[in-house]
Amino acid sequence: MTAAVLAAVLASAVLHGTWNAIAKALPDRLATSTLFGIVFMAVGLPGVLLLPAPPVAAWPYLLGSAALQTAYLLLLTQAYARVPFGTAYPMARGIGVVVVTLVSVGLLGERLTPAQLAGVVVVAGGLAVLALHHGGLGRAGWLLTVAVGVTVSGYTLLDGVGVRTAGAVPGYVSWLFLVHGLMTIVTCALLARDRGVLLSQVRRHAPLGLLGGAMSALAYGIVVWAQSQAPLAVVAAVRETGVVISGLIGFVVFRERLTPARTAAALAAAAGIVVIRIGG
Repeated sequence: MTAAVLAAVLASAVLHGTWNAIAKALPDRLATSTLFGIVFMAVGLPGVLLLPAPPVAAWPYLLGSAALQTAYLLLLTQAYARVPFGTAYPMARGIGVVVVTLVSVGLLGERLTPAQLAGVVVVAGGLAVLALHHGGLGRAGWLLTVAVGVTVSGYTLLDGVGVRTAGAVPGYVSWLFLVHGLMTIVTCALLARDRGVLLSQVRRHAPLGLLGGAMSALAYGIVVWAQSQAPLAVVAAVRETGVVISGLIGFVVFRERLTPARTAAALAAAAGIVVIRIGG
C-alpha cells in the first residue's frame, strides 16, 4: 500500500467514524436512512449520466453490494438505537475486518506478507477488546451488531471484486450509489407505518442527515478506489481505525466511559496499521 493510498483510507476512516456518530445522534432511524439514501442518489446521478455503465460481468457484484449496503444502513441505525456507540461501532467493524481477511486470503487468492497478516490480526484484536470491554450488549444488541458486521464484510468483498471486474472505479461507484440510494429510499418507505410522519421527520432532520450522508458517500468512494490499488484485507483493516475517532466521539459527545483498557486497545489497533504499512 502506497503512502497516498494509506492517507486516503485514513481520511476515509475519520469521515466514517464521524458520519456514524451522526447516525447515532439522529433519533428517527428510517428518516436517517432515507436522508442518506437521498445523498447517495444525488451523488451517483451525475456519474450515471456522464460515464460509461459498468460491464455486464460487474452488475451481479454491484447489485449484491447495493442490497447489502441497504440492509447494513437499516441494521446499523437499529443497532445504534439499542447499543452504546462505543460498543456497536467497533464490534461491527471488527467482525467485518476478520471476515474480509479470511475470505479474501482463503478464497480470493490474495497474498499478504506475514507482517501484513499480523497487522490485520492486531487491528481486529484491538477492535474486539474495545467492544468486549464495554460491557454486555444483550441478546438483541449482539444479534444486531453481528448482523451489521456480516453485511459490512459482504459488501466489502463484493465491491472489491466488482470494481476490479468493472475496470473503471468512477462508473462503478456512480451506479452503486444510485442503486443503493434508490433501494434505501424505497425500503424505508415500505417499512414506515406512516409515510406522512416519515416525510415530516426527513424534513426536520435534513441538515444533519444530509451532512452525514455526504460524509458516508465520500468515505466509501475513497475506499472503493483504494480497493483497486491495494489488497482488500489491508484496505479493510486500515479503514477500521475510525474506531479510534469513534471512541473519542463516544466519550465527548455521548458521555461514554473511555477506560484505560479501551484506550490501550485503540492504540494497539493504531500500531497494527503501522505494521500493515511497513510490512508490505
